[in-house]
Amino acid sequence: MTTPPAPSPATALPDAAWLSRRPLPGWLQSVLLFLFRQASAGLFAGIILAALLITSAIWQDDWALARYDFLVLLAVGVQVLLIATRLETWDEARVILLFHLTGTVMEWFKVHAGSWSYPEPGVLKAFDVPLFTGFMYASVGSYIARAFRLFGAVIAPYPPFWASVVLAVAIYVNFFAHHWLPDIRLALFAATLLLFWRTRMWFSLRHWHFMPFPLAALLIAFALWVAENIGTFSGTWIYHGQGSFELVPLSKMGSWYLLFFVSFTTVTLVMRDSLRRAPFSPGC
Repeated sequence: MTTPPAPSPATALPDAAWLSRRPLPGWLQSVLLFLFRQASAGLFAGIILAALLITSAIWQDDWALARYDFLVLLAVGVQVLLIATRLETWDEARVILLFHLTGTVMEWFKVHAGSWSYPEPGVLKAFDVPLFTGFMYASVGSYIARAFRLFGAVIAPYPPFWASVVLAVAIYVNFFAHHWLPDIRLALFAATLLLFWRTRMWFSLRHWHFMPFPLAALLIAFALWVAENIGTFSGTWIYHGQGSFELVPLSKMGSWYLLFFVSFTTVTLVMRDSLRRAPFSPGC
């Protein structure tokens, strides 16, 4: 969905200026901009996923350093490098720290509840969970925060902020509580639609574009499901009862869809400039 061109911080980025000087059709410029900025926003996640696949293929049991420990050191090193080269801002780094904490807590609980396991040895573990797992959750927050900046994103009309926080807390608590209490995820799915049914995610390429916010959440959930299959294919973690080369059930997309709202709200605890209570009209 497209509207006429409008000023935006994202349209002033060097990639837009470079492409505008190329003899390319306008639609192709927009597609290339979208792909380039998506890849840039997902840089941290892409490095982590590539590391899972490469290390799974080459790592030997008799090497001095365990694969899980290498992944911890790699994630920390990449994080330092991104900040040092200013590819990541300090606000984005704070988002990653929040995700690392909340994600690690969930990992501890889910592993001990028997939902999945990490079968390989490692020294840099806590409660049977390798410390790099927090960075996998953090990569989702990193993607959202970087996409805000790279696409000049505007989320409008955004519901009352307190309501989005209550929803995120309810989703997060349900990930734990459904082991003992009735699972309320169907009610939470409905709550996401009721709360965000008017909300659009605006982003700028050569022109302003938008999509319904729940649709954006669903597309990101699908991308996370694909990433999760890369994790299980590489043997980095294994779901209870999952066979070799067996796809993660599509039903897991529902969990990722809900987790997106937790992730998005966590980002907005640090970065709230993209949220608008009133409907957004480009050029106004």
